[in-house]
Amino acid sequence: MRVHAVSEQAVQIEFGRDIDEALIPVIARAVAAIRSELGSLVIDLIPSYTTLLCFYDYNQVDSQWMVREITRILSAIDVGGTDSIGGRLVEIPVWYDLSVGYDLDALAQQKSLSITEIIELHSAREYQVFAIGFNPGFGFLGELDERIATPRHSTPRRQVPQGSVGIADAQTAVYPMASPGGWNIIGRTPRVMFDPSGRSGQAALLSVGDRVRFIPISRSEFIEQGGQPDA
Repeated sequence: MRVHAVSEQAVQIEFGRDIDEALIPVIARAVAAIRSELGSLVIDLIPSYTTLLCFYDYNQVDSQWMVREITRILSAIDVGGTDSIGGRLVEIPVWYDLSVGYDLDALAQQKSLSITEIIELHSAREYQVFAIGFNPGFGFLGELDERIATPRHSTPRRQVPQGSVGIADAQTAVYPMASPGGWNIIGRTPRVMFDPSGRSGQAALLSVGDRVRFIPISRSEFIEQGGQPDA
């Protein structure tokens, strides 16, 4: 583990170099401990695959103080533990269909699998939320079954519809809003992934440390739950 300043208002903690699900609870414990110990000094904490970035109020403390204090805080928690922290299980309904899963057929042909097998493999496991980024509420989920892992498109689409479920390398994700994107699209969810109004208690549906399971649904269920098929 390494703690070092990356700017006059941010300190980064490196927990390892390789993506590992075992790091998720470790980073989550670090987030909780730093928030508890440093309170209003902390402006934001941004966890990622192997790091935690801490932004702080540089009008109150300097980087040397932050590095020293965060090192002290981490020494008091079990940073080497790998036990689960009981992250939420979030179920996301998905309509897997060629009309909204633009790459579903091509992926099946590329992998020598049927579309039904692609759907079964994608929805068969729980995924960990490793990081939030790219767009607000965009959760990077892993890891995919290697039988359906595939690189992202070399040329991104100019517009990917909100709720699109995609695959890129060994990860999967849901587009929380319409945006350009290069992931392989295999379906669409009616769930709202990002609500800036915060009516649900938090703007983003997913947080780092959560677990996600995709639930296949029919077209009628998709529409009943508020989904918007392509015209």
